[in-house]
Amino acid sequence: MRPSGRKTDEMRPISIETGVTRHAEGSCLIRCGDTHVLCTASVDERVPPFLKNSGLGWVTAEYGMLPRATHSRMNREAKRGQSGRTQEIQRLIGRSLRAGIDRVALGERQIVVDCDVIQADGGTRCASITGGWVALRLAVNKLMKAGDVISDPITDHVAAVSCGVYAGQPVVDLDYPEDSEAGTDANFVMTGGGRLIEVQASAEGATFGRDELTTLMDLADSGVATLVAAQKSAVEG
Repeated sequence: MRPSGRKTDEMRPISIETGVTRHAEGSCLIRCGDTHVLCTASVDERVPPFLKNSGLGWVTAEYGMLPRATHSRMNREAKRGQSGRTQEIQRLIGRSLRAGIDRVALGERQIVVDCDVIQADGGTRCASITGGWVALRLAVNKLMKAGDVISDPITDHVAAVSCGVYAGQPVVDLDYPEDSEAGTDANFVMTGGGRLIEVQASAEGATFGRDELTTLMDLADSGVATLVAAQKSAVEG
């Protein structure tokens, strides 16, 4: 039995509210159960120096957690310095979102996606990727409406879900009580078409077999399909 009472293949309730900030070209608040992340996308008509005069666009990300996003207060990273975990997560978000972008069609500009965790209950990186794509989609829509981008540079949806082996059972969309005790922990980043972008899987307390990994991938397929449906509803609704 999962602590939440969910079935092994049952996702947490998902909601994505768009247009939650006034100034960003694209924004949303994604809620995956009790994990809440504010995602904004900002358009910059400049690119990093290594891409100057290349004709290629760039998508990058920054990630952070508010001091009371967790059970006890953390010092702001602006005060104590950015952790290795934060750097790893924001690089993952950037890599993931770039996988769904035609950088030629985007043109020589940069879109920065900021993901700020308001409340954490497991799966913050996955929620950031899923919500980050929505903010990115909305920012690109503005560029296209203004005529700054002619051809849609977004090639597919990008979403992510966590899976793991908890109490001997493969489960999808781990919350904190499950994540903290999982024998196997995995994150799957996928396109809307079901293609894999990145898989992070590790044995936290016990090794796992190929059959268990296959089961986790099947759960991820279903979970990402649910997330993509929520993305579509958010940007088309």
